[in-house]
Parts: sequence; C-alpha cells; structure tokens
Amino acid sequence: MHQPTLTIFYQFNPWNPTIGGIQTCIRYILKYAPKDINIRLVGTGNGDPKMPIGEWHEAELFGRKFLFMPLIELKNDNFRGLVPTTVKYTMALLGRDFSSDFLQFHRIEASLASSSWSGKRIFYIHNDIDQEMKGTNQGGGILWRHIPWAYFALERRLVRKFDRIFSCNTKAAKQYKERYPYVADKVSYLVNTVDSDIFYSVSAEEQELGRIKLTQDLGLSTDTRFILFAGRLHPQKQPLLLVRTFAELNEPNTHLLIVGQGELEEDVRAEIARLGLTDRVTIFPPLAQTELANLYRVSQMFVLTSAYEGLCRASIEALACGTPVVTTRAGETPNFLSADSGIVVDEQTPEAIASAWKQVLINPSNYPSEACVRVVKPYDARHVVNGIYTELLENWKDGQGELLNAYA
Repeated sequence: MHQPTLTIFYQFNPWNPTIGGIQTCIRYILKYAPKDINIRLVGTGNGDPKMPIGEWHEAELFGRKFLFMPLIELKNDNFRGLVPTTVKYTMALLGRDFSSDFLQFHRIEASLASSSWSGKRIFYIHNDIDQEMKGTNQGGGILWRHIPWAYFALERRLVRKFDRIFSCNTKAAKQYKERYPYVADKVSYLVNTVDSDIFYSVSAEEQELGRIKLTQDLGLSTDTRFILFAGRLHPQKQPLLLVRTFAELNEPNTHLLIVGQGELEEDVRAEIARLGLTDRVTIFPPLAQTELANLYRVSQMFVLTSAYEGLCRASIEALACGTPVVTTRAGETPNFLSADSGIVVDEQTPEAIASAWKQVLINPSNYPSEACVRVVKPYDARHVVNGIYTELLENWKDGQGELLNAYA
C-alpha cells in the first residue's frame, strides 16, 4: 500500500519570517504530521533562483522532507498589493492538476481551481468571515466586503465539495453549521496550537536576566518593563489603538515592543512621533519564532487590541512562555483566558485598555507564570496536529483496505 499524499495550498514561503497564524499552522503540520504522509506544499517564491516558479523541488524543514512548488513570486506577504495575493495565487492554480489523496485549502478561493482534481478536500477556516466583511473603522477587512453577496454565493457553491471543514473559531464553526446545514456533520472546531519545543517558560531568574539584557541592548534603564505586541500592522489588529493606549497608560519605565510589518506601518510610526513616544517604542521586523519566544519571556504582558480575530496564535505562544495576555474581546482568546492568566477588555478605547494594562503592571503576582502555562497545556501542537492527521491516515488506510477487498 502506497503512502498517502497531502497537498497544501497557501500563498506563503515557509522559509520567510512572515507573520500569521495560517503560516504557523502549516509549519506545524510539516513538523508534526505523521511521517507516513507525504506532503506537498504549493506556496510562493521569494526570488531564489534555485527554486524556479511552477516547478516541484525537494525541500526540508524541521527535518521533514517534502515537495515544494513556488506558484507565484511574492517576496513579502506582510503587505497587501493592489491585486490581492489570493486572486493572483488562485489564477495561477487554474489549468493545473494537483490531484492527491488529500487536498488542503486555507482560503476558499483557491479551491475554485480544483473542481477536476481527485482527492479528499480539507478546508481550514481561520477567521470569522462575517466580521471580516465588516472590517474596522480604520478600514481593512477583505475586499469581498464590497460585494459580500458574491462571496457568499461562491461559498455556497464550494462548501459542498469539502469532506472535512476545520474551524479555528467557535463562532465561525457555529455560523457554518447554521448557514450550510447540509455540511454540518463535516464541520469541526479545531483548537489552535503552540510548539512547546520553542514556546516554554523559564525560571524567574532567567526571565529577569533576559529582561536586563534586552534593556541594555536597547539602551534603556535596567528597571524598564516591556509590553509586547506581535502581529501584522493591519486594520484588523488596530495598531493605532495600540499606540494610543500606550500613550494613555503613561506609566514610567515601560517600553512598548511591536513586532510586525504591514500596510499601517508608516501610520503607526507617524502616530508614535505625534504622541512623543519615539524613545519609548521599538518596532521590530518579523522575527524567527525562537527570537519572538525570547521577547515573550521577558515581557510583563502580551497585548492585543484587535477588532476581530480567529484565534490569535500569538496569545497562546505568550501564555506558553508564562506571560499574561490582555486582549480585547475578539476571537477565541477570551474563551479560554483565565482570571489569573490575563484580562479581557470589552470596551475598545485607550482608556479602558490602558486600565487593564495597569492592573497587570501593578499586580504581577496576580498573573503567575504557572497559571499562564496551565491554560495552554491542551494546545500542544505535537499532540493536536499528530492526532488530527493520524485520524486522517487511519481513515485513508481503512478506505484503501475496503478498495482492495472489493477487487479481491
């Protein structure tokens, strides 16, 4: 019996330090899916002449060998172009045949090209699509928001074709079951995951040494406390609200760390200058996961000011590093955050959010590292991802066995 092949479709390059939960989800599949499954990834190129566009290449990541095809050129997927990347990627899929045992999509548009391909279709929902249609008061959302009727017509047509639908958002899972009752039995809520090899807590002594080292690296006072945000500088994340909240906090010896890039970066920098915070905010480009983990560990808290989320994977990563989370009521994080691992803020204003930040700064002992780590124990990627794909593998083997018996 041959080994089954899983082909993953998403517009990213796994060797680029890009920001996003979808990218991390796919990396975890590469790392933790059973080795009995052959994996192919149809992604994007980053200008590497050794990997020509439109050709399969043998690749390796996390010690896992797989086939990789860069379908379009995309050097930085943290910025949106005039033509959406999803459109360019989907157009490049047309006319090709990627038939395999499993076809996995992370954007529904990409599955448009797959009508003639054979294979079980798996669809991941990473966000609340209804909220994405609304965007925020700073804009954002997806371009479909201008013609939502067209998107939902497309969704109705395509959703029937999927054999499994995994949603990383409980609200989105519920909406899918209600909107499309004929596929309700195929929809499952899937917890987002964290890699405990990278994101883990350290002793208070190690944490303090790391914090002091960072203050020295940045030329700050050694009693500086860090507040961390990591994510795209995109209207969904409301980074201007983040900066205004830090100004409202007005707490001495605090420093805001922002890890990310995106279309609002220049606006964010301008707002930092306008508010006189240039010396109190540091913006980093996207970092490797190991570097980001170090920032989680030395920060007083991880903060989110998002208008909407699926499940911000960064919040799980922060908690796994023993760092409390203060978040707006967006996505899944408020559903599992405990009273001793963070705070959920209902009002999306600088005053309300800054008040919650201040609670953590004043009473750090109320949010112990142990409580944060305890919350995310069920989300270990090694067990969750391996479990999902072991189940798929076993179902595939059962199907192959039935097929062989039919021809016996």
